[in-house]
Amino acid sequence: MTDLADYQNSFTRARLRREDGILEVRLGASPDESLVWDESAHRELPALFAAIASDRQNRVMILTGTGDDFCVRGDGGGWDLSRPAGWDKIYWEGKAILRSLLDIEIPVISAVNGQARIHAEVAVLGDIVLASETAVFQDAAHFPAGAVPGDGVHVVWPLLLGPNRGRAFLLTGMELSARDALACGVVAEVLPPARLVGRAWEVARQLSLASDLTLRYTRVLLTEPLRRAIAADLGYGLALEGLAAINLQP
Repeated sequence: MTDLADYQNSFTRARLRREDGILEVRLGASPDESLVWDESAHRELPALFAAIASDRQNRVMILTGTGDDFCVRGDGGGWDLSRPAGWDKIYWEGKAILRSLLDIEIPVISAVNGQARIHAEVAVLGDIVLASETAVFQDAAHFPAGAVPGDGVHVVWPLLLGPNRGRAFLLTGMELSARDALACGVVAEVLPPARLVGRAWEVARQLSLASDLTLRYTRVLLTEPLRRAIAADLGYGLALEGLAAINLQP
């Protein structure tokens, strides 16, 4: 069994603290900077989520970001996009990120603290998604940037928005404001920025009144359809994304 002390300081892209069984995870490039979707984040997130899942002292998780945004910038350095061997790393890690997130068997509350334009699917896979009034949701990293939207966004967004609107969201670079996301059912509440994390803790404390097994088994039950969909289509999507990307290399 993993303990928080074993992994709390093991990640450069996450800051963790726990109180009364509630684990707050702040993703960021540093303690003061918003997350940049780079090789380090891509590599660390599967291990981070696996460690959280293995720690039975965690009873509820809050996932949020550092700084003014959740994630608005990517950095392609550190990846070899020109060869299948290079894409194998992306393929393995890409599958592991969403699978390991969904394998966390405690309720996950996402507190989206600002713009989520790069891999917003990580945030919206929370069981309860709270959004700052400053939040904007977009899939800017794939089709608008010339890439196949194959590393999970092709599964998550059509499920959340409906097949037609989900496909339009991915193909057009559509932006959803926090209020748009609330109207679409993507988020549960929209809050002023100063209230966001406090509200997440309120909800977490309310959930934590349930027993350990009730918390765990409810999470398992409610995420089972998502796990099935990810298991069925994520690997295929990543493979097609890689094929198209290799074809574009000089």
